[in-house]
Amino acid sequence: MSSKESNLIEVALIHGAGAGANAARVADIVVAVWEEIDAALRPILGEQGVAVLYERSLCRSGVLPPTVARPPEQRWQPVDKDALRALIACQDAAQALSRGVALLQTFYDLLVMLVGQSLTERLLRSVWTKFPGTPPQQDTSS
Repeated sequence: MSSKESNLIEVALIHGAGAGANAARVADIVVAVWEEIDAALRPILGEQGVAVLYERSLCRSGVLPPTVARPPEQRWQPVDKDALRALIACQDAAQALSRGVALLQTFYDLLVMLVGQSLTERLLRSVWTKFPGTPPQQDTSS
């Protein structure tokens, strides 16, 4: 994802949370975006496929500290939205925003690496329409 797209995700989170939002409100918006991503991708990738990408995004983005390793039996489980909210909300507001952007950017980047830019944009089109300021969609009709 380019820095322009990363900035657009940040703008969307700020817009959704409201100016001067606290970390809990930022966490709520990150979870809301995540729920939309999950709803858009689950019919295509399945629950486990989405969970694998989410888990990888947590680790690569730095949202989940490397010292917090999940036991193998807990990996690839459905995304625990309460745990995600807690991971984001336990920071100050600026860090919560930064971590939320990092997680969503990393997820987006991983999906692009897996299926390509064009298909990623088509798969997530419904998500971006609900959150102003998120990555623009290319015209894929040609």
